[in-house]
Amino acid sequence: MSDSIGGQRGVDTDAIAPGARADLRLLVVECDDSLRDGCVAVLRGEGYAVTGSARGDEALRLLQKRKYDIVLVNLFMSGVSGMKILEAAREAHSASLVILMTGNPSVETNIRALQAGAWEYLAMPFTAEQLQLVVGRAAHRVLEGRGAPVATVEAAEPVDDGMASLIGVSPAFCRAVELARKVARTNASVMISGESGTGKEGIAQLIHKQSRRSGKRFVAINCAALPAQLLESEMFGHKKGSFTGADRDKPGLLEVAHNGSLFLDELTEMPLALQAKLLRVIQDGVVRRVGSEQVDATVDVRFISATNRDPNEAVRTHLLRDDLYYRLRVVPLILPPLRERLEDIPLLANHFLCQYWRRHRISDGDCPTLSAAALDLLTSLPWPGNVRELQNLMEHLAVLADSGSVIQADGLPVRSGAGMHNGANHGWPPQILTKAYHPAKELVLAQFEKEYLAALVSRSERNMSKAARLAGVDRTTLYRLLEKHAISTDAATASAPNADQVGHADAPIDRARLAD
Repeated sequence: MSDSIGGQRGVDTDAIAPGARADLRLLVVECDDSLRDGCVAVLRGEGYAVTGSARGDEALRLLQKRKYDIVLVNLFMSGVSGMKILEAAREAHSASLVILMTGNPSVETNIRALQAGAWEYLAMPFTAEQLQLVVGRAAHRVLEGRGAPVATVEAAEPVDDGMASLIGVSPAFCRAVELARKVARTNASVMISGESGTGKEGIAQLIHKQSRRSGKRFVAINCAALPAQLLESEMFGHKKGSFTGADRDKPGLLEVAHNGSLFLDELTEMPLALQAKLLRVIQDGVVRRVGSEQVDATVDVRFISATNRDPNEAVRTHLLRDDLYYRLRVVPLILPPLRERLEDIPLLANHFLCQYWRRHRISDGDCPTLSAAALDLLTSLPWPGNVRELQNLMEHLAVLADSGSVIQADGLPVRSGAGMHNGANHGWPPQILTKAYHPAKELVLAQFEKEYLAALVSRSERNMSKAARLAGVDRTTLYRLLEKHAISTDAATASAPNADQVGHADAPIDRARLAD
């Protein structure tokens, strides 16, 4: 497979329902570990039940024990040939569709394979999208043969393509994805926790797509991106005349998501008063719009929430109501950071590199590749921004690299030596690096917040309206942060560092490390 292996979600040409995919058994037979694991990751990301086999003799035993609807096999396997596996698959289950993969295609081999009963012939290298398309057609054929429904009853609303963040073969990541699939078919509320950039929205989309609500809307809202009043209006809607500019009745996202899924990103940033109002919706399903004195709608919504904080710590520090916490965290799901998924980095890097090459250089030759040394360097980095940071780096390379080139380690725009990946102290207090990751991160963030707020109040000359405008937050949020860090507007000026220093490259805290 080409360097795009790892699985961007392709065009779903046959509109196969997620539940139908889960009922199909696929076997991938390939002795190359990277190619086999990549194919398995792509197809599992599509929702199929996939088994991987590295040896031909093992594949023969599997074919005798269990029926596989679709078999993908490398024609030139060592030991037992792909042609023999093809014949065994057809003999064991005549309805099985066999797709042959080969890096040395020829007309003679193609004819032999088709005569032996191969359903399709896939020449290597191939892209993840080509794999998805061929397997999708095969799945469509299998389901038609069963007389099973193929398409969803109602087309799902388009969602952001966050599915690429679901690429991975590492055990911790696979466990998280399997849990997501398992809970998807229920209506249970799921709370996803993990660092920024780990793919929380991608997991939320996966849960929705494989749920009974997949034909309805997936609605996402970032609770940290909006001021409290606007967030309330967006979620619950408002009545005409309820505030300045409310010139008409407007349904909120809770109503829009009726019978579908509502994804509450950065839940712990939602104001407590709004959390109480949301709790009423979860308990009773009733929505009262801003400015209304009556129940305006009754909704049935599946709640999926996410946070980059420790939810238990958020409850302890009163950022999250405990009653809301227990309602939304019926099933907790934790996504590991990229630094704990080292075996996934080559898959993700190659996928993103070719994805962005096609996006920016669609008619400009072959996709560049990463050398072994470059991949080794990528796996040595800490990736504080996780998958999103790697994605941005690969887009940078795709824009600047030459067609068909091999990108070397010294061509990667990352810091080395005393920089990014050797754990150097960036002026933090010495005790920071002796602590576990999450407590250390909280200390660094607290230090940054305190310094920033003190400088902000000083810069605004203790004018809170001006300070809120400069910070891009509402005054309620600003007062809450000042109270959290025990910063008074009178004392702030004296204790503040130089306002020009905050955010400067030579400031005590390396802000680039806090970008997530």
